[in-house]
Amino acid sequence: YGTSIATLVQYAFVLGILYLIVRDRYELLALRRPSSWGTAAKVSVAIIIVLLVLSAALGPFVNPEEEQGLIPSRWDSGRIAQFVLFAAVVTLVAPVVEELMFRGAGYSLLEPFGRRLAIVVVGVGFGLIHGLLEGLPVITAFGIGLTYLRSRTGSVYPCIVLHSVFNGAALPLGVTT
Repeated sequence: YGTSIATLVQYAFVLGILYLIVRDRYELLALRRPSSWGTAAKVSVAIIIVLLVLSAALGPFVNPEEEQGLIPSRWDSGRIAQFVLFAAVVTLVAPVVEELMFRGAGYSLLEPFGRRLAIVVVGVGFGLIHGLLEGLPVITAFGIGLTYLRSRTGSVYPCIVLHSVFNGAALPLGVTT
């Protein structure tokens, strides 16, 4: 429970800071309908393919899951409540808060300096904030992809969905592999 509770407290703190940044400018969060769910789906599939190829290429050299150390190495049915809480934090809370922070306010504030610059800076920032060396290439690529998705759709909603699916798929894969 400790990791989940600490993470919830951390995300509450981040939301508080985010609120102070956006205050009455909630449009910065991009909480609006995407310009096209079809475009969002196509871009999301492309992002997943790129991540799978990148992960396969890096797999023989690095192990980001082991480096992070958050996913249990084996299933323990006696700890199902802890796993469910952790899964909820990772698949629901983290994507919402991180997307509002990076693809919402972060992209909105940097986009006036150039779309490409905003995509790269937000993506790299997303990768760096996770604090992983071995996972940095994949997480950064994911961050850049999510930011590109935000730029193409004008909304954080597709980013939240893809981020949730990505994290949700990582949990069972991490436990079973």
